[in-house]
Formats: sequence, C-alpha cells, structure tokens
Amino acid sequence: MLAAAFFKGMGLGGSLIVAIGSQNAYLLRQALKREFVLVCVAICVLCDVLLIGAGVAGMGELMTQAPSLLWLIKLAGAAFLGWYGWRAARSALQPGSMQAQANSGASERRTVVAAMLAFSLLNPHVYLDTVVLLGSIGGQQAGMGRWYFAAGAMLASLLWFTSLGFGARYLTPVFARPRAWQILDAVIALVMWSLAISLFL
Repeated sequence: MLAAAFFKGMGLGGSLIVAIGSQNAYLLRQALKREFVLVCVAICVLCDVLLIGAGVAGMGELMTQAPSLLWLIKLAGAAFLGWYGWRAARSALQPGSMQAQANSGASERRTVVAAMLAFSLLNPHVYLDTVVLLGSIGGQQAGMGRWYFAAGAMLASLLWFTSLGFGARYLTPVFARPRAWQILDAVIALVMWSLAISLFL
C-alpha cells in the first residue's frame, strides 16, 4: 500500500515539524521582519529533505550506534541555543517596532543564512526527529514504501515551512507594536533555553 505509506509519512512528518522549536521560531521572526524569507524557507525544506532521505536510507541506525557523536551534537546544539536565547532575551528588553522593509546587505544575508543553517543542523532534536525517528519508521516500510513514506514527510515539510514563512505577513499589523516584538523575543528566548536544557535531561 504505497499510498498508505505516503500519507503515514506525511502525517507523522507534519506532527513532528509543526511542533514549536528553534527552527520554527527563527523562521517566524525572519518572516515577520520580511528578511530573506524565501532563502530561509528553502534552507529549512532542503535540510529536512536531506535528513529525512538520509534517515530512510539507513543513517538513523548508524547514529543510534554512535552515542559519542550524538553527545557532541547535543553539546554544540545546547551552546548555540543558549547563546541565541540570550540574544533574544536582550532584544526583549529593548523594544522596537517592526520595519516591514527587507534589508539586502550582503553581510546581513550571510548572517541570516548562517543562523538558519545552524538552527536547521545544530539542533539535535532535528536529527532525532528526522533521521532517527522518521528514518526508523520509514525503513520498516516494505519495498518502495519507504520512499513513499519519505516523500510524504518531505511534502509535509514543504507545506509547513512555506505556510509559516509566507503566511506570517498577515500578522504584520500585530507586530507593528513594540510590545508584540518584546513578547515574541521573550517567548523565543524561553523556547531556546528550554530546548538547550532538555538536551541533557
């Protein structure tokens, strides 16, 4: 039942991707600022596609057999999440209104791309969700079913990140107020710190 495998992958992939995390929080912030949204969405989708494909192809099993590698990923991820949480907390204490105009400076583009890649690849939860969990379940599908499962999960990723990235503009009136940005940055800081702590619990 290839169709069943496809929808199973789409349902499970969607349920994991939609959960609030560092990647979603950063993409939402960039979308509200309207800075390099297409680039950020493309990075999120591409990383998910590669990781899901790698997991279904068997990388998930290799990762579960290398606990030292997982520990190093957790350590790097926790350090990055803690640092970005501190930045978000500092921003929450400095109110400012949203500027609905894109900045096209080369240095800013590089900064945003680097941060989006870091949130997509340095967060150990991403590997546990895509490579290990989706990979192990997808790998159990018979024959071509594993690739239909992977395609379903990849489509869920594409739909979610596209909706989040390009749908956030409808919240622009809300985030024209400085207080809304303070609340968002405070929530992002709490999410980052909570994820960093949860890596070692």
